[in-house]
Amino acid sequence: MPVLPDFKLETFFSKWEFNAKYHMCASDMESMTLQDLLNLGTEQDKEDWNQLNFKYIETCGSPKLRSAVANSYSKLSSENILAFAGAEEGLYVAMHCILKKDDHAIIITPNYQSSETIPASICDVSGIGLEAGNNWNLDVQKIKDAIRPNTRLISINFPHNPTGKVISKQTLNDLIDIARQRGIYLFSDEVYRLMERSNNIRLPQVADLYEKGLSLNVMSKSYGLPGLRIGWIASQDLNLLHQMEKMKHYLSICNSSPSEFLAVIALQASADILSRNHKIIDDNLKLLNPFFAQNRDLFEWNEPDGGCIGYPKYLGSEGVMAFCERLIKEHGIMLLPGSIYDSANGPSPSNHFRIGYGRKAVKEGLRKFQEVLAS
Repeated sequence: MPVLPDFKLETFFSKWEFNAKYHMCASDMESMTLQDLLNLGTEQDKEDWNQLNFKYIETCGSPKLRSAVANSYSKLSSENILAFAGAEEGLYVAMHCILKKDDHAIIITPNYQSSETIPASICDVSGIGLEAGNNWNLDVQKIKDAIRPNTRLISINFPHNPTGKVISKQTLNDLIDIARQRGIYLFSDEVYRLMERSNNIRLPQVADLYEKGLSLNVMSKSYGLPGLRIGWIASQDLNLLHQMEKMKHYLSICNSSPSEFLAVIALQASADILSRNHKIIDDNLKLLNPFFAQNRDLFEWNEPDGGCIGYPKYLGSEGVMAFCERLIKEHGIMLLPGSIYDSANGPSPSNHFRIGYGRKAVKEGLRKFQEVLAS
């Protein structure tokens, strides 16, 4: 098995995440306590929780979890769902079951590092850059031009990490048409779905639309429950799901039964959780937008279409890496420099930084940030 490169983002977080006083680049929503989550369940849920047995569960996910997940899709049933220990395991398994060394994959850049490095450890990869000067739009023609006779996979991510971009429904349909004409798998990372600024721009889930589409999702981001470590892939391709289940036997084997139980409660209470999370985002954007407007000499900022992270451009002469290092070392303010998203396969502007606005502590962090800038 090829040796994967250092995971720069996770290394950066390991060093700073639990030491920084002001964590301003978190990629998830504000989490909740166990009691808060249980309070969203029924009385029967609470009784069942107290009687829960710590036994092995089904590799593909418990029937209740798969049913709850399937209910979030318009055309799928439980058999179309395969649960994983977080989204990362699902991404890893899918890439290894779809791609072989003589294949070719297309990804978008910038991107979450493993979305690029895992397929690149298996086969040739081409990166198609979102257009920074055009509101991070995706040029579909560039996807077409990158396709080779051996292209087996196109990988996308919207709402996008780190820009928050949501492409148009027409662009998504064009991508599906391109993939369908050539029998190419379309892997869609949808972990920030349901966090759009407007329901009108929300994209349908690829697994509902395309017979060779895969939709990746997780409880970590929009639901703010990363500690559960519950993710899943949905697909109409049952043979592929069966192959992925077999590979999971070599990895996590099965998920944690308490985590799957709690994930079901969260999915059944999704309206309440998502309403709470949208309010947190709305409140934080009411602080972020004027902050960046007040400091437009240092930053170029457009409110993201969705998700709970944004990717402003730093205009200072020292460069974004030096700026971020100074903030965290001297003031305890943690931002994620764009160099973390550097790509070996496609354009990825490094003069940007990731800022998160899904947690309640953003207000305090911005106050300190403004204080530092003023001084």
